[in-house]
Amino acid sequence: MKHVNLGSQGLRVPAIGLGCMGMSDFYGSSSESQNLQVLDRAANIGCTFWDTSDMYGPFTNEILLSKALKGRRDQITLATKFGISRAEDGSWQGIKGGADYVKASCDASLKRLNTDYIDLYYQHRVDPDTPIEETVSAMADLVQAGKVRYIGLSEADPETIERAHAVHPISALQTEYSLWSRDVEAAILPTIKRLNIGFVAYSPLGRGFLTGAIRSRSDLQPGDWRLENPRFTEEAIARNSQLADLVAEIAAETGVTAAQVALAWLLSRDLSLATIPGTRSIERLEENWASQDVALTGEQLARLESLINQGVTGDRY
Repeated sequence: MKHVNLGSQGLRVPAIGLGCMGMSDFYGSSSESQNLQVLDRAANIGCTFWDTSDMYGPFTNEILLSKALKGRRDQITLATKFGISRAEDGSWQGIKGGADYVKASCDASLKRLNTDYIDLYYQHRVDPDTPIEETVSAMADLVQAGKVRYIGLSEADPETIERAHAVHPISALQTEYSLWSRDVEAAILPTIKRLNIGFVAYSPLGRGFLTGAIRSRSDLQPGDWRLENPRFTEEAIARNSQLADLVAEIAAETGVTAAQVALAWLLSRDLSLATIPGTRSIERLEENWASQDVALTGEQLARLESLINQGVTGDRY
């Protein structure tokens, strides 16, 4: 099992965590009993870095995790987020980062999670109408109060990261990163490396595309948000298939799965990086976890690097 240190404040997590969003939202229907079995298995194999947010569900994902945390809270590094505001009916209420909102959101998450502390508390998206200094100062107050151990940002730009870090040490930046989403490499990764901030990669499997499981829109369930995503039009799927094909080719050479190749590539980066693939399947959980043992050759890594020159059809959102 590989562990990584996120930031300089002492946050140490498994390199492979578990993104829990899809258990409650965005990817079609799911079974609570099955999700709890996946979470139980994750805890038992050491996959103990769990990622959620108040907006997943909304709210129901945190409640789900509260059930899985019973009897093992001290074993789990629990990350949740605030900032993307949703009503009980799921309607969107905008991005919020005011100090009062930050503190109220934390208290609400603690109640839903049935815990008295959050290990890693992220601002889910930066509020353009609130100075980042106000938001991070409120998060620092939560650390001082013992409600939060470490703080992070998600999808923040380099200038915002710098300003936030000057107020209180940022332990982790969470942003999309995979073989088909590499824009963070230009300016964001150099910034966090210089500031000694860890990185948490979400959607490391290209929202499932890099596994080879999505060859047309018919492979997606009704209600799956990817049906509205620019990279999942029929044209984009067809054009981007070369990415999945190369990953599958290297997987066949190595005797592993495409998902394991995509994750092993991420873990090979010169960066304090953890990744949080999501799944509702014990089989996929174990497959993702085993990617830590996959060693890609220099030649294979070079071929995967060449993908950046081929481009990707469709915006991330």
